[in-house]
Amino acid sequence: MGQIPKNKESQVFEMLLQTAGEAPSRAVAQPSSFELPQNWHEEHMEGQLAIDVGQTDTEVILVTTMAGAMADKMEVYIHNDLLTVRGMRHSPIEELPGVDMFHQECFWGKFSRTIVLPVDVKGDMAKAEYKNGILTIKIPKQKTDTKIEVVVVDD
Repeated sequence: MGQIPKNKESQVFEMLLQTAGEAPSRAVAQPSSFELPQNWHEEHMEGQLAIDVGQTDTEVILVTTMAGAMADKMEVYIHNDLLTVRGMRHSPIEELPGVDMFHQECFWGKFSRTIVLPVDVKGDMAKAEYKNGILTIKIPKQKTDTKIEVVVVDD
């Protein structure tokens, strides 16, 4: 591998990558000539939710903030051990005539998040509540501790 410039102005940087049990290897990143179309984010960007996941003895509890999300545009899917939350946030400022944005930090538009649940659940018994911009989902756990009687047969 060639020398890596140490100049701070250079847009090249070096990372050390290491996996368990292996010696570190080097990776070099530098600017690409690839350019995105100017409006790439309008059609291809989907926001991601931050989700907190906890559990009790009987259920898995998920909480996410969804301020500004439209309740009629929310979807929650549970399939096996995957949970997906989808929705849409509409910016109220876009409806105001003559407003030209000069700074924007809030995400508006479609969002989704899929996570792997920590245990097997009864998805068909899930309950969800959306209140004050917070979505809370409670899903009962599957009973996995089944006691099986062992019969000893003497020959």
